[in-house]
Amino acid sequence: MRALIRRCDPAAAKADPAPSRWSWRLQRLMLTPGFRFALRVGMPFSIALIAGTVYFADEARRTAIAETLAAARASIEERPEFMVKLMAIDGADDALAAEIRASLPLEFPMTSFDLDLPSLKSQVTAINGVRAAGVRVKPGGILHIQITPRIPVAIWRTAQGLNLIDKDGAQVARISTRAEHRDLPLIAGEGAARHVPEALRLIGAAAALGDRVHALMRVGERRWDVVLDRDQRILLPEQGALQALDRVIALEGAEEVLSRDVSRVDMRLGNRPTVRMTDGAIESWWQMKGLSGQ
Repeated sequence: MRALIRRCDPAAAKADPAPSRWSWRLQRLMLTPGFRFALRVGMPFSIALIAGTVYFADEARRTAIAETLAAARASIEERPEFMVKLMAIDGADDALAAEIRASLPLEFPMTSFDLDLPSLKSQVTAINGVRAAGVRVKPGGILHIQITPRIPVAIWRTAQGLNLIDKDGAQVARISTRAEHRDLPLIAGEGAARHVPEALRLIGAAAALGDRVHALMRVGERRWDVVLDRDQRILLPEQGALQALDRVIALEGAEEVLSRDVSRVDMRLGNRPTVRMTDGAIESWWQMKGLSGQ
Protein backbone atom coordinates (compact mmCIF):
# COMPACT_ATOMS: atom_id res chain seq x y z
CA MET A 1 0.00 0.00 0.00
CA ARG A 2 2.86 2.39 0.85
CA ALA A 3 4.59 1.53 -2.47
CA LEU A 4 1.41 2.40 -4.33
CA ILE A 5 1.23 5.76 -2.59
CA ARG A 6 4.89 6.58 -3.54
CA ARG A 7 4.20 5.88 -7.19
CA CYS A 8 1.29 8.28 -7.24
CA ASP A 9 3.10 11.06 -5.34
CA PRO A 10 3.70 14.15 -7.65
CA ALA A 11 6.73 15.19 -5.61
CA ALA A 12 8.40 11.89 -6.34
CA ALA A 13 7.78 12.37 -10.13
CA LYS A 14 9.55 15.81 -10.14
CA ALA A 15 12.71 14.32 -8.70
CA ASP A 16 13.51 12.67 -12.05
CA PRO A 17 17.32 13.37 -12.71
CA ALA A 18 17.05 13.23 -16.54
CA PRO A 19 17.75 16.69 -18.24
CA SER A 20 15.16 18.47 -20.28
CA ARG A 21 15.37 18.51 -24.07
CA TRP A 22 16.75 22.11 -24.26
CA SER A 23 19.22 21.45 -21.48
CA TRP A 24 20.42 18.37 -23.30
CA ARG A 25 20.86 20.35 -26.53
CA LEU A 26 22.80 23.10 -24.73
CA GLN A 27 25.11 20.54 -23.17
CA ARG A 28 25.71 19.03 -26.61
CA LEU A 29 26.57 22.43 -28.03
CA MET A 30 29.04 23.11 -25.23
CA LEU A 31 30.85 19.93 -26.21
CA THR A 32 31.39 21.35 -29.75
CA PRO A 33 34.84 23.07 -30.13
CA GLY A 34 33.58 25.60 -32.67
CA PHE A 35 30.72 26.73 -30.43
CA ARG A 36 33.04 27.09 -27.44
CA PHE A 37 35.50 29.16 -29.54
CA ALA A 38 32.70 31.42 -30.78
CA LEU A 39 31.40 31.88 -27.25
CA ARG A 40 34.84 32.55 -25.76
CA VAL A 41 36.42 34.66 -28.54
CA GLY A 42 33.87 35.60 -31.16
CA MET A 43 31.31 37.12 -28.83
CA PRO A 44 33.75 39.42 -26.92
CA PHE A 45 35.33 40.46 -30.22
CA SER A 46 31.96 41.31 -31.75
CA ILE A 47 30.93 43.30 -28.70
CA ALA A 48 34.23 45.23 -28.70
CA LEU A 49 33.95 45.86 -32.45
CA ILE A 50 30.46 47.23 -32.17
CA ALA A 51 31.41 49.41 -29.20
CA GLY A 52 34.52 50.73 -31.01
CA THR A 53 32.55 51.46 -34.17
CA VAL A 54 29.97 53.41 -32.21
CA TYR A 55 32.68 55.31 -30.29
CA PHE A 56 34.82 56.25 -33.32
CA ALA A 57 31.80 57.26 -35.38
CA ASP A 58 32.13 60.66 -33.75
CA GLU A 59 34.60 62.78 -35.80
CA ALA A 60 35.49 64.94 -32.79
CA ARG A 61 36.64 61.87 -30.87
CA ARG A 62 38.77 60.68 -33.82
CA THR A 63 40.41 64.09 -34.16
CA ALA A 64 41.16 64.29 -30.45
CA ILE A 65 42.76 60.84 -30.44
CA ALA A 66 44.87 61.62 -33.55
CA GLU A 67 46.13 64.85 -32.01
CA THR A 68 47.00 63.09 -28.78
CA LEU A 69 48.98 60.40 -30.60
CA ALA A 70 50.78 63.02 -32.75
CA ALA A 71 51.73 65.02 -29.68
CA ALA A 72 53.01 61.90 -27.92
CA ARG A 73 55.09 60.92 -30.97
CA ALA A 74 56.51 64.43 -31.36
CA SER A 75 57.47 64.55 -27.69
CA ILE A 76 59.53 61.37 -28.19
CA GLU A 77 61.05 62.13 -31.61
CA GLU A 78 62.10 65.67 -30.69
CA ARG A 79 64.05 64.67 -27.62
CA PRO A 80 67.66 65.98 -27.77
CA GLU A 81 69.17 62.49 -28.04
CA PHE A 82 67.21 61.85 -31.27
CA MET A 83 68.03 65.17 -32.99
CA VAL A 84 70.56 65.34 -35.87
CA LYS A 85 72.34 68.69 -35.99
CA LEU A 86 74.96 68.43 -38.76
CA MET A 87 76.39 66.27 -41.56
CA ALA A 88 80.00 65.07 -41.81
CA ILE A 89 81.50 63.66 -45.03
CA ASP A 90 84.75 61.65 -44.91
CA GLY A 91 86.79 60.26 -47.79
CA ALA A 92 85.79 62.86 -50.41
CA ASP A 93 87.62 65.93 -51.69
CA ASP A 94 86.08 69.39 -51.45
CA ALA A 95 84.44 69.27 -54.90
CA LEU A 96 82.89 65.85 -54.35
CA ALA A 97 81.76 66.76 -50.84
CA ALA A 98 80.05 69.89 -52.19
CA GLU A 99 78.28 67.78 -54.84
CA ILE A 100 77.10 65.33 -52.17
CA ARG A 101 75.74 68.13 -49.98
CA ALA A 102 73.92 69.60 -52.95
CA SER A 103 72.30 66.25 -53.73
CA LEU A 104 71.01 65.89 -50.14
CA PRO A 105 68.86 68.98 -49.39
CA LEU A 106 68.53 68.33 -45.66
CA GLU A 107 67.62 71.07 -43.20
CA PHE A 108 69.24 70.69 -39.79
CA PRO A 109 68.42 70.25 -36.99
CA MET A 110 66.01 67.41 -37.69
CA THR A 111 64.90 64.28 -35.90
CA SER A 112 66.62 61.03 -36.82
CA PHE A 113 63.19 59.44 -37.29
CA ASP A 114 62.75 61.56 -40.44
CA LEU A 115 65.97 60.26 -42.00
CA ASP A 116 65.63 57.46 -44.56
CA LEU A 117 69.20 56.15 -44.44
CA PRO A 118 68.85 53.58 -47.30
CA SER A 119 67.40 56.29 -49.54
CA LEU A 120 70.20 58.72 -48.63
CA LYS A 121 72.78 56.04 -49.42
CA SER A 122 71.19 55.42 -52.83
CA GLN A 123 71.29 59.15 -53.62
CA VAL A 124 74.96 59.38 -52.67
CA THR A 125 76.08 56.30 -54.61
CA ALA A 126 74.24 57.62 -57.68
CA ILE A 127 76.84 60.42 -57.92
CA ASN A 128 79.45 59.68 -60.60
CA GLY A 129 82.46 60.22 -58.37
CA VAL A 130 81.30 57.82 -55.63
CA ARG A 131 82.20 54.14 -55.82
CA ALA A 132 80.63 53.18 -52.46
CA ALA A 133 79.15 54.96 -49.45
CA GLY A 134 78.12 54.26 -45.88
CA VAL A 135 75.51 56.37 -44.10
CA ARG A 136 74.75 56.29 -40.38
CA VAL A 137 73.83 58.53 -37.47
CA LYS A 138 76.62 58.86 -34.94
CA PRO A 139 76.21 59.83 -31.29
CA GLY A 140 76.13 63.57 -30.80
CA GLY A 141 73.60 64.20 -33.56
CA ILE A 142 75.95 63.74 -36.55
CA LEU A 143 74.86 62.30 -39.90
CA HIS A 144 78.10 60.61 -40.95
CA ILE A 145 78.71 59.73 -44.63
CA GLN A 146 81.80 57.63 -45.40
CA ILE A 147 82.80 57.84 -49.06
CA THR A 148 84.92 55.51 -51.17
CA PRO A 149 85.63 57.72 -54.21
CA ARG A 150 86.31 56.66 -57.77
CA ILE A 151 89.96 57.29 -58.69
CA PRO A 152 90.41 58.68 -62.22
CA VAL A 153 93.01 56.83 -64.29
CA ALA A 154 92.39 58.32 -67.75
CA ILE A 155 90.64 61.06 -69.70
CA TRP A 156 88.06 59.89 -72.22
CA ARG A 157 87.34 62.25 -75.11
CA THR A 158 83.84 61.93 -76.57
CA ALA A 159 81.65 64.05 -78.82
CA GLN A 160 80.15 65.59 -75.66
CA GLY A 161 83.51 66.60 -74.16
CA LEU A 162 86.17 65.32 -71.77
CA ASN A 163 85.38 62.89 -68.95
CA LEU A 164 87.52 61.50 -66.15
CA ILE A 165 87.04 57.72 -65.90
CA ASP A 166 88.22 55.15 -63.38
CA LYS A 167 89.74 51.71 -63.97
CA ASP A 168 86.29 50.22 -64.64
CA GLY A 169 85.44 52.85 -67.24
CA ALA A 170 82.90 54.55 -64.99
CA GLN A 171 82.63 58.31 -65.29
CA VAL A 172 84.14 60.23 -62.38
CA ALA A 173 83.61 63.82 -63.47
CA ARG A 174 83.53 66.12 -66.49
CA ILE A 175 86.40 68.50 -67.19
CA SER A 176 86.67 71.43 -69.55
CA THR A 177 90.28 71.10 -70.74
CA ARG A 178 93.02 68.49 -70.88
CA ALA A 179 95.30 70.87 -68.97
CA GLU A 180 93.36 70.17 -65.76
CA HIS A 181 94.82 66.64 -65.63
CA ARG A 182 97.96 66.50 -67.74
CA ASP A 183 99.20 63.59 -65.65
CA LEU A 184 96.44 61.31 -66.97
CA PRO A 185 96.56 59.57 -70.38
CA LEU A 186 94.02 60.47 -73.06
CA ILE A 187 91.86 57.86 -74.78
CA ALA A 188 89.24 58.51 -77.42
CA GLY A 189 86.76 56.72 -79.63
CA GLU A 190 83.40 55.02 -79.27
CA GLY A 191 83.44 52.30 -76.61
CA ALA A 192 86.93 53.17 -75.39
CA ALA A 193 85.76 53.35 -71.75
CA ARG A 194 84.77 49.67 -71.88
CA HIS A 195 88.39 48.65 -72.48
CA VAL A 196 90.28 50.76 -69.96
CA PRO A 197 92.46 47.92 -68.55
CA GLU A 198 93.76 47.09 -72.04
CA ALA A 199 94.28 50.78 -72.78
CA LEU A 200 96.34 51.23 -69.61
CA ARG A 201 98.57 48.26 -70.56
CA LEU A 202 99.17 49.75 -74.01
CA ILE A 203 99.89 53.19 -72.55
CA GLY A 204 102.34 51.61 -70.12
CA ALA A 205 104.16 49.90 -72.99
CA ALA A 206 104.11 53.09 -75.11
CA ALA A 207 105.85 54.96 -72.28
CA ALA A 208 109.09 53.83 -73.95
CA LEU A 209 108.34 56.37 -76.68
CA GLY A 210 108.38 59.18 -74.11
CA ASP A 211 106.40 62.35 -74.64
CA ARG A 212 105.69 61.50 -78.25
CA VAL A 213 102.50 59.63 -77.28
CA HIS A 214 99.48 61.92 -77.44
CA ALA A 215 96.52 59.57 -77.11
CA LEU A 216 95.07 56.14 -77.65
CA MET A 217 92.23 55.99 -80.19
CA ARG A 218 89.60 53.24 -80.25
CA VAL A 219 88.72 52.43 -83.87
CA GLY A 220 85.49 50.72 -84.85
CA GLU A 221 84.98 49.60 -81.24
CA ARG A 222 87.34 46.71 -81.93
CA ARG A 223 91.00 47.85 -81.99
CA TRP A 224 93.41 50.66 -81.00
CA ASP A 225 95.56 53.27 -82.72
CA VAL A 226 98.47 54.87 -80.88
CA VAL A 227 98.48 58.57 -81.81
CA LEU A 228 101.95 60.17 -81.79
CA ASP A 229 103.21 63.65 -82.47
CA ARG A 230 104.12 64.68 -86.03
CA ASP A 231 100.73 63.23 -87.04
CA GLN A 232 102.05 59.68 -86.78
CA ARG A 233 99.96 56.64 -85.89
CA ILE A 234 100.60 53.03 -84.99
CA LEU A 235 97.70 50.88 -86.17
CA LEU A 236 97.36 47.90 -83.82
CA PRO A 237 95.49 44.63 -84.53
CA GLU A 238 92.37 43.41 -82.70
CA GLN A 239 94.27 40.51 -81.13
CA GLY A 240 97.79 40.73 -79.73
CA ALA A 241 97.84 44.54 -79.67
CA LEU A 242 100.42 44.69 -76.87
CA GLN A 243 102.81 42.33 -78.67
CA ALA A 244 102.44 44.33 -81.89
CA LEU A 245 103.23 47.57 -80.06
CA ASP A 246 106.32 45.97 -78.51
CA ARG A 247 107.53 45.04 -82.01
CA VAL A 248 107.17 48.64 -83.19
CA ILE A 249 109.07 49.90 -80.14
CA ALA A 250 111.80 47.36 -80.85
CA LEU A 251 112.00 48.54 -84.48
CA GLU A 252 112.23 52.11 -83.31
CA GLY A 253 115.10 51.20 -81.01
CA ALA A 254 116.92 49.28 -83.74
CA GLU A 255 116.19 51.26 -86.92
CA GLU A 256 114.48 54.48 -85.72
CA VAL A 257 111.44 53.80 -87.86
CA LEU A 258 109.29 56.42 -86.16
CA SER A 259 112.04 59.00 -86.42
CA ARG A 260 111.77 59.01 -90.21
CA ASP A 261 109.19 60.53 -92.56
CA VAL A 262 106.56 57.91 -91.66
CA SER A 263 102.87 58.69 -91.18
CA ARG A 264 101.52 55.20 -90.42
CA VAL A 265 102.94 51.97 -89.08
CA ASP A 266 100.28 49.36 -89.81
CA MET A 267 100.57 46.25 -87.63
CA ARG A 268 97.11 44.88 -88.34
CA LEU A 269 98.60 42.05 -90.38
CA GLY A 270 101.09 40.41 -88.04
CA ASN A 271 103.05 38.65 -90.78
CA ARG A 272 103.21 41.74 -93.02
CA PRO A 273 103.75 45.05 -91.22
CA THR A 274 103.27 48.07 -93.47
CA VAL A 275 104.88 51.50 -93.32
CA ARG A 276 103.27 54.48 -95.04
CA MET A 277 105.41 57.49 -95.84
CA THR A 278 104.33 61.08 -95.37
CA ASP A 279 103.11 63.08 -98.36
CA GLY A 280 106.28 65.18 -98.33
CA ALA A 281 108.51 62.11 -98.34
CA ILE A 282 106.54 60.58 -101.23
CA GLU A 283 106.82 63.78 -103.26
CA SER A 284 110.53 63.97 -102.60
CA TRP A 285 110.93 60.35 -103.64
CA TRP A 286 109.13 60.96 -106.94
CA GLN A 287 111.28 64.01 -107.58
CA MET A 288 114.41 62.01 -106.92
CA LYS A 289 113.16 59.24 -109.18
CA GLY A 290 112.43 61.75 -111.96
CA LEU A 291 115.88 63.25 -111.68
CA SER A 292 117.48 59.85 -111.74
CA GLY A 293 115.43 58.97 -114.86
CA GLN A 294 116.85 62.01 -116.66
